[in-house]
Parts: sequence; structure tokens; C-alpha cells
Amino acid sequence: MSFNTFGQLFRVTTWGESHGPAIGCVVDGCPPGIPLSEADIQPYLDKRRPGQSRFTTQRQEADHVRILSGVYEGFTTGTPISLLIENTDQRSKDYANIAAQYRPGHADVAYDMKYGHRDPRGGGRSSARETAMRVAAGAIARKGLGPEVVIRGAMTALGAHAINPANWSWAAVDENPFFCPDAQAAQEWEGILDGIRKEGSSIGAVLEVVAEGASPGWGAPIYGKLDADIASALMSINAVKGVEIGDGFAAATLRGEENADEMRMKDGKIEFLSNHAGGILGGIATGQPIVARFAIKPTSSILTPKHSVSAAGENVEVFTKGRHDPCVGIRAVPVGEAMLACVLADHKLRHRAQTGR
Repeated sequence: MSFNTFGQLFRVTTWGESHGPAIGCVVDGCPPGIPLSEADIQPYLDKRRPGQSRFTTQRQEADHVRILSGVYEGFTTGTPISLLIENTDQRSKDYANIAAQYRPGHADVAYDMKYGHRDPRGGGRSSARETAMRVAAGAIARKGLGPEVVIRGAMTALGAHAINPANWSWAAVDENPFFCPDAQAAQEWEGILDGIRKEGSSIGAVLEVVAEGASPGWGAPIYGKLDADIASALMSINAVKGVEIGDGFAAATLRGEENADEMRMKDGKIEFLSNHAGGILGGIATGQPIVARFAIKPTSSILTPKHSVSAAGENVEVFTKGRHDPCVGIRAVPVGEAMLACVLADHKLRHRAQTGR
């Protein structure tokens, strides 16, 4: 299977399956001399780790990361950094009854169409378990970006239930199990998701990631656009079905005078009066906050029987046992942050290579 690597200068390759002995990644292109330890990576993995509340899968994975190469005496050496996380709580028997059946909404049938063979245990390579390594790589990317670049994410809608933007508080994000910036909405979501969870069903979500402190000039015109790479990275996350930058689709409802981000000079510097463009113009960062949102579909593994077919061409009904997220969007927040960090780290290196700055 190819296409397991993303990035040009800051390159990340992930490997492993949901129910294999371990998952891992190799980060190549990280500059030397950056302080790095497992303790720098683990907090981000802990944010994504399953089993932390009743609203996520109860699979118990510690997700303890080990650095196998690329670091010596606490500093990166400039050589490939290899990371490993052991899988410790697989229950492959949960998938025995559907090993030869295609779960609606999953990649099962598409994998068989392409490869003629697949790992049915938890989806194998197509499982969101793989995203743990993206989060680990994102922690390294943040170290490369430096403390001046701050990347944060939040859930802004649970299904059709959106937050009130006037209530936005980054402090609230860490105070509820949804990474929700609206404390009132988070309380309402608990009851909504409890009902969905007890019914054995699932629901989608909208997430927002924001990067502040990215230098103006990162990105490139035409085929190296920063927003195009961000969209591609976010779209590669499991269950993502839509991405928008800045106002995104809402920009189509505006008039030109409403959408344009006007400018003025202040203290000898350009100041933007709005940020409809999400911090990127012509594929190049403007120095404003970079804002992206992405939509997560409902978890496909549900208890409700659904019509499907088997690998033998029979009509069947499929329902999925096991431990699944009633809203996979919750644990996708740190994954979105990580992908944004990796893209920015890559473009920082690309910008320096082209301009010397």
C-alpha cells in the first residue's frame, strides 16, 4: 500500500493497523538541535486517547510513545525520528462475525475493490487508530515551529447543535469532554449525546482549528498554496467530509464589499480590519490567525442493523458490535491541530529554503 507519507520537507510516514501489535511513524526533515523528549509528545496523545469519558470508545489504550531514533541527549539530530506506540487493548473477536461483510459507511468495500484483500479487525489501516501517530508527529512539528506559533482546536457543532459564537472561550475548551468553547452548549451536548449513545447510534460534528503567530509569507502561489495543503491534510483525517478556510462556504453568501478584508496602517505595520480569508491570501499567509473548519460524519459503526452485502455477493444485514465513539469528532480535535501543525512546519521549511528567511 502506497501513499502513507505526507509533507515535502517536513515529512511524516505512518504505519500500523488498529489491531496489530503496534503503530508508529517516522518524521523526516526535522531540523537538528531542537529539544525533544517523550514528555513533549505525550500530553497531546493524552488529549486524543480513547476511554477518557462516556462519550468516547471505551477501548483502553495508554498510548505511551517511545522515541526510537533521531534524538540524542535530549536534542534532535536531523536524522529520521522514529516513534512507536504499542497496541494493548485489541478485541479482534468483535469483528469475527463481519469479517466477510462490508460495513455501510466504512472503507471495507473500497479497500476490497482496490486491493482484493483487507484486514477486517477494526478496519485495519483505515481505522482512526492511525491518527495517534499524526498527533505524535504534530507534537514534533510544534517544537519546530517554536512557541510563537500557537495552535488550538475546538468543536463548534455537535450534529445540528452549534455553539453561540458570542460565548467563545478558549479556557472552556479544556473544561468539558467535547473540547467545546461554549460552556453552555457543552452542558446541552451531554444530554444529546447520552441519548444517542444509549440508542447505539452516532452523530457528526464540526471542528475548528486556529493557528496564531504564523509568519507572513508562508505558502506559495498556484500549486503550493498553504490553504490547499491545509485542506488536503484535514481532508485526509478519517471521517472528514468537508473543509473550509476562513468564512469558507459562507463567503458565497456575501457581497464583495462585505467579504474583502480591508487594511489600514497602524504603528508602521499593515493591520487587517477583518479576517474573512482565514489568514491566507493567494495561498500565502498574511500574518493573521489561520482559521480552518472541517466536518466529521457520524461514526459508521452503530448497533442498528443496516442493509449491505458480503464478499461472496450475498445480501446481508450488518450491525457492529464492539467499542465505538458515538461522536468520533470529539477525539478528532487534537488530530486536526496536529495536521495543521505539520503543514505549517513543512511550509516554514519551504519558505526558508526559497527566501532564506
